Amino acid sequence: MRVKYFSDTDTALVEFTDQEVDQTREISENIYVDLDRQGNLVSMTIEHARTNARLQEFSYQEIANPSQEEGRTTQ
Repeated sequence: MRVKYFSDTDTALVEFTDQEVDQTREISENIYVDLDRQGNLVSMTIEHARTNARLQEFSYQEIANPSQEEGRTTQ
């Protein structure tokens, strides 16, 4: 997974796979998802990301074991 932020347009792009995009669906006024031919999520675009996704802070947490209480966090 890759997260890209374009400060000039305040747009965030979250890429889940590198599959070819077959269609884009509007989820809300500022959120779009790209799907492959099978309907699987490829990426998500968030416009006005600082407001809509609160991008002032970004963290990532991976839980290796569901019973594990703490994961790895990166800021």
